[in-house]
Amino acid sequence: MSKHHLIVGGQRSGKSRQAERLAQAWLRQSDANNVTVVATALAFDDEMRERIRRHQQERPAGMATVESPLRLAEALHAQAAPGRLLLVDCLTLWLTNWLMPAEGEADLTAWRAEREALLAVLSDLPSPVVFVTNEVGWGIVPMSREVRAFVDELGWLNQAVAQRCGQVTLMVAGQAWTRPVTPHEE
Repeated sequence: MSKHHLIVGGQRSGKSRQAERLAQAWLRQSDANNVTVVATALAFDDEMRERIRRHQQERPAGMATVESPLRLAEALHAQAAPGRLLLVDCLTLWLTNWLMPAEGEADLTAWRAEREALLAVLSDLPSPVVFVTNEVGWGIVPMSREVRAFVDELGWLNQAVAQRCGQVTLMVAGQAWTRPVTPHEE
């Protein structure tokens, strides 16, 4: 069973806070343990800069941060080490950076290669990874083709990552519902 953990939920459901609680528990297990947060957000406007600042301020002490808005597999590989927990916050923004870039067009070929690189690297990492991601597929079907494609792609990404995790936690109103992953038959 995989040592990785996927935390999924809606906006303001408590996903990041739950991930931080898991990271703090990891730190308490051994003085040799450490945590690196792999942040995927890009600050393109004042509101997003404020969100990022708030996340940084509220993050518990003792957690290093690296930013990786696009090359997540590379960042995980570079940061992984025995005794280090990697906390990815979040897959949704990572996908947004690829499929809805602030400048230019989406590079779907590069996105697919990066997605496959992420899925491939997970089996070889010496570090456990806690992933944070959004569940955006429970709402109204979006009107635009681009947004429907994004919702589909995030759903497929979440499923693929979940299959490589030992546990999945659904966050609802700040409450964690955790269960082991049931591998699917292919």
